[in-house]
Amino acid sequence: MNISTVPSLEDLEARLGGLSGKRILVRCDFNVPVRDGEIVDDMRIRSAVPTVSWLLERDASVVICTHFGRPDGTFDPRYSIEVLRPRVEELMPGVEMLENLRFDSGEVDNSEKFSSFLTLGAGGSPFDGYVNDAFGVSHRAHASIVGPPSLLPSASGRLLEKEVGVLGSMRAQPQRPFLAVLGGAKISDKLGVIESLLDVVDNLAIGGGMCFTFLKALGHNIGDSLCEEEQVAACERLLSSGASILLPSDITALSGDGEVRQMGRSLPEGWRGLDIGPGSAAEFGDLIHDARTVFWNGPMGLFEDARFAAGTRAVAQSLADSKAYTVVGGGDSAAAVSEFGLTPYMDHVSTGGGASLELLELGSLPGLDALRKGGQ
Repeated sequence: MNISTVPSLEDLEARLGGLSGKRILVRCDFNVPVRDGEIVDDMRIRSAVPTVSWLLERDASVVICTHFGRPDGTFDPRYSIEVLRPRVEELMPGVEMLENLRFDSGEVDNSEKFSSFLTLGAGGSPFDGYVNDAFGVSHRAHASIVGPPSLLPSASGRLLEKEVGVLGSMRAQPQRPFLAVLGGAKISDKLGVIESLLDVVDNLAIGGGMCFTFLKALGHNIGDSLCEEEQVAACERLLSSGASILLPSDITALSGDGEVRQMGRSLPEGWRGLDIGPGSAAEFGDLIHDARTVFWNGPMGLFEDARFAAGTRAVAQSLADSKAYTVVGGGDSAAAVSEFGLTPYMDHVSTGGGASLELLELGSLPGLDALRKGGQ
């Protein structure tokens, strides 16, 4: 995960003999939450400012391309980038923006034709160079991510550089004890990263919906809670490996008739676990307090519902209060930290949930591989 093997902005400047007058395509990830026509959280847009400002200061002509939502390859006015344009122009005056990349099915299909269309200017003047600053989708082999580096002089942007540097250093040389806190719905989504992390972390705490497959593997009744039956054997294997895995000792559960109750690890039929309980939150908090490096990805429960937000809020607050180096792995975790007003108290909040997990698991991403090959 050595970012030095990926071309930098300075490498691009040298390769092009300067950037003045050069037309640069910058792939960003501006897939931000929007409600009633207003941007709810502009972190991903603000994160692009260092790269774009650096290019503009060198008199480059910057054109930004991004995806926004999932319009399934056809034009859909609900996903037009026009809702984003005012904030982009406010933060980065002087840039152009292409319409939503995913209005063309060639983006997700990784069409060579669409990659060529982009690099030839998407209907305008051809580009002289390409910058990938979209960490959040660099684990996707999409046309705007992996295509341009084979067609244009290319580089990583400051955001991509920072993300890979932080996550790479955390995995390779963490201050110890190193704790990972994982949540979210499905164990199948994170089995690979769990196995990779167990090689380097000192402790692993597991909450969220995925904890119930582990609890079932221990022989507990989990009522109507989420469970991936096909992953029970994998959980049994992980739990018997000798690794330090902490599971919830109590659960906040919901009955079929709407009653909310605190329970132990075993739940009766008709009850569904939707958050870790207060005892578990305290135990997770103790681990965070004792750690020197913490990586968190995935909420502890259905935090969008105030009845089941306490576990996620407690973990977020423990990270905010911790003296450890704290990294929030994007996605719902980043949304929760933002909702609780705790983002400023984290050392690093990633712009990519899936990308951060894949980078930790595999050590690289398709977007990084494309930049490396393009630089050869």
